[in-house]
Amino acid sequence: MGSEKQTPALQEKIPNAVNRKPVFEIVFNSNLLSYHAIERNTPMKTIETGGIAFIQALPDTRGEWYYGIEAWKGDLYEAEERFREGLPVAGRKLCLVHYPDGAVFFPVPQKEGQACGEPVFWEDGIYVLNADFPSGLIQILRFDCSNHKTALHAELSLTSVKDCYNLRLQTAPLTLARQCVGSNAFEIVWPEKTRFPMESHDSFFLRDGNRLFFNRWHEEGEGAAYRYWEETVIRDLEGNTIQTLPGDVMRMPNGALWHLK
Repeated sequence: MGSEKQTPALQEKIPNAVNRKPVFEIVFNSNLLSYHAIERNTPMKTIETGGIAFIQALPDTRGEWYYGIEAWKGDLYEAEERFREGLPVAGRKLCLVHYPDGAVFFPVPQKEGQACGEPVFWEDGIYVLNADFPSGLIQILRFDCSNHKTALHAELSLTSVKDCYNLRLQTAPLTLARQCVGSNAFEIVWPEKTRFPMESHDSFFLRDGNRLFFNRWHEEGEGAAYRYWEETVIRDLEGNTIQTLPGDVMRMPNGALWHLK
């Protein structure tokens, strides 16, 4: 076979992705597409997270803040159950990591008999729900993203709620709420105080001012006739249905709401 005339190669570099060491050079000619691995050692930064090996982006911070939490110690409700049974509650380590410098902060000191929930971001602060079981208190702590100091934002009695099941901070605005089991009820604990029944397939996921957004799923039929669909139910603070939308609603990084249908 005679040699074929080769056209000049067009080389295109593929940027190195996060956690991907090889960079590939793609070479095009008239007869083949070939890949050539180029060895490039990406600098590795060591982040001292106190043994927490997994962090994730904190929503609404546009990739500036990440957090990691000791999931193996359970959530607030599991810590509450241990305390009621007389078992030790060692506290749950929470770390905040700032990007791109990798600075690490521990906004909630670990103390015996206390446990914290996952953080939320609201108006230049990172808020953390912390339960102090021996003192019978629920604390909302604010970590200032500018001076990196933690302060008590609000405090209420643990008797404000039946238990800590599904108790968590939501936005926006900053809200302490829970979805109750058994009674299929939704409850806002702070800053307002309201409670109303839900349908069995409802799940709260978003607040926007005086509007509360719930996901509701449906299914019917069997086999080839089986059908599943979801919708979004919007309620006011008294639980009255304002609107029901097909599909889902999500909040974008700039605060806008997108309706997906």
